[in-house]
Amino acid sequence: MSTLRFAILLGMTVAIGPFALDTYLPAFPDIAADLGVDLPAVGRTLSVYVFALGLAQLVAGPLSDRYGRRVVLFSGLAIFAVASVMVALSNSLGAMMLWRMAQAIGGACCAVSVPAIVRDRTHGQASASLFSLIGIVMLVAPALAPAIGSALLYQFSWPAIFVFLAAYSLVVAVTLQRFLFQNLPAAEKIRTPVHTLVTNYIKVIGHGTTMRFIAIQTLAFSVMLVFITHASFIYQDWFGVSNRMFSLLFAANVAAMVTANLLNRRLLKSFHSTQILRAGCVIQAVAVLSLLAVLANGGGLLSVALCLVVTGGCLGVIIPNNIANALEFFPNLGGTASALLGATQFALGGLISALSTVLVGATPLPVALVMAACTLSALGFALGAPQAMRNALDMQATARETIGRM
Repeated sequence: MSTLRFAILLGMTVAIGPFALDTYLPAFPDIAADLGVDLPAVGRTLSVYVFALGLAQLVAGPLSDRYGRRVVLFSGLAIFAVASVMVALSNSLGAMMLWRMAQAIGGACCAVSVPAIVRDRTHGQASASLFSLIGIVMLVAPALAPAIGSALLYQFSWPAIFVFLAAYSLVVAVTLQRFLFQNLPAAEKIRTPVHTLVTNYIKVIGHGTTMRFIAIQTLAFSVMLVFITHASFIYQDWFGVSNRMFSLLFAANVAAMVTANLLNRRLLKSFHSTQILRAGCVIQAVAVLSLLAVLANGGGLLSVALCLVVTGGCLGVIIPNNIANALEFFPNLGGTASALLGATQFALGGLISALSTVLVGATPLPVALVMAACTLSALGFALGAPQAMRNALDMQATARETIGRM
């Protein structure tokens, strides 16, 4: 199977996450009116999804190591489809939040399976390059998601968005069965006792360098997640843009991420992935601090949007390099390491975004303050990383080359 086809299939799968997060963003005002709640309350349905998505990965990851990627992935797609239909049928905020949590469990199975499948078959710089290519495919989803949501709102009402999500997950399942798993050799399953699931997590948690990468990922991702949670407030409520303009502004963020992903693949030919990662963290911090300054001085829509586009674009170089490095140290525990990375990223990111809904005031300035705290913390972990991080990765690459010549 070609690398491009492999990336497209896995990108379609990972895209379930962005679709679940971004497709219903334009519907926030409609959902709030229909359920009789305010916008921050609707925002909590996003935070609940992300938090549950993180916790569920702690179970889904080890299960994918033990029972295989295919079983866990297809179970997740089925759960996601059923839960999406139930969200569409919800007539209260409580019911919607409950089924969003169930939807997140299905999404978690998909989220941990894809990085583990990549890790089963690639290593080091090759992994970073493939993750970057998958990211380009995956980022089509958040670019299209708000526009799809707006189109469905124009023709129908907000429940149609979640019916679309259910249909998409079923299409992904059929496509994967037909074009991926029939042509993909089965990875070795780790048939270990159930109690070792805990000890495997302890192994990963005890690896200082891996945990540093996980911290960077969590904090950098939280910057974007806080923005997504308040995107409707910033653009539609504060600046008063239309649904169509909101979709275009959101798509600009995604276009920046795609551009950064393409640039990342070229940079990997000349620079080590950790160097690119650090540069991405620096640029993201500068962009968020600029956003803070613009908002503090009453800046307009164009200035704010530009800062947010650069902020989001940086994830195009931060995330693929970070994932590849975080998983590099655990070739036989790819699902467990991927689960811990995803769980920490989404659970803490969801918690931070939920707290930000409490702190939000009459202006977007408190949102920018939360984003600044996250990006500066990520920058601290990235720039404060010991040289041993680079040395350890180089030693592993050298070891693989030595083994290959034997």
